[in-house]
Amino acid sequence: MKNVLDDFNIDIIKLKEGAHDYQFEIGDSFFEAFDGDLVENGSGKVNLTLIKSERLIELNFDLNLKVGLICDRSLDPFDYTIDESKGLILKYGEEEEEIDDEISVITRDRQRVNIAQYIYEFVGLSIPMKRLHPRFAGEDDTDELIYSSDVEKENDKSDDEAIDPRWQKLRDLK
Repeated sequence: MKNVLDDFNIDIIKLKEGAHDYQFEIGDSFFEAFDGDLVENGSGKVNLTLIKSERLIELNFDLNLKVGLICDRSLDPFDYTIDESKGLILKYGEEEEEIDDEISVITRDRQRVNIAQYIYEFVGLSIPMKRLHPRFAGEDDTDELIYSSDVEKENDKSDDEAIDPRWQKLRDLK
């Protein structure tokens, strides 16, 4: 049985230097292949421009997806549109490592790159921390004070009370 993520393999060893364009279809099976519960479902297209040079490979992703999320407030499902461009650089080096979010090191003898994990991470970064259904978009999102302590008021009262003259000198140093 063929793995869904195998469709996202790119044979970089065979590519000549220059720009190469790819288009990938994303469906529910793509998100089901990952263990996380980041996205319930989704569909769309990812356009990739791969620019290969002697020292590095530049990957430019254009994400055009609609993913299904669950509202944090009402628990209702809703569709969220992702329309973003992301970039990634793969540099050639001695051993494979991730330098930061935008730069990774691969070895020169690596034959193929699977970009499925990169796409999944870009989708995860595009989803807002607070997932709200579009019907709540017009509401003010002000944080109201639900609980307050009277400790501050008690401290203010103690400042106004009579202070021992011996301590007043120290108080003046403040």
